[in-house]
Amino acid sequence: MTDLLSVLPYAVAGWLLLWGLYGIVTSKNLVHLVICLVVMQSATYVLLLAIGYKSGAVAPVYADMPPGTPAVDPLVQALMLTDIVVEATVAALLLALAVQAHERGGSLDPARLARLKG
Repeated sequence: MTDLLSVLPYAVAGWLLLWGLYGIVTSKNLVHLVICLVVMQSATYVLLLAIGYKSGAVAPVYADMPPGTPAVDPLVQALMLTDIVVEATVAALLLALAVQAHERGGSLDPARLARLKG
């Protein structure tokens, strides 16, 4: 049972990655494509949580902890916060590009967008 629980977060991360990739490949709408990319990026959250988890460990606040107490790695938490900021920035930029493509091309379907002239 504990072996299954140790593999489960990695399986969930892989499932989210594949589900988002499937959505990107089959997308007929630019907004749907951006949402599927966000789902793909959320797989990295689950992966970072799985990597940084340590059974029986406490938060990495070392103020009143006796020496030798196991703590989770604070670097993984910092990477996760960075990942959230990057995801929000990428999603906002892609949604702004989708709005501009709709205004200039007349559609959100990538196959039906008129050729844009620079």
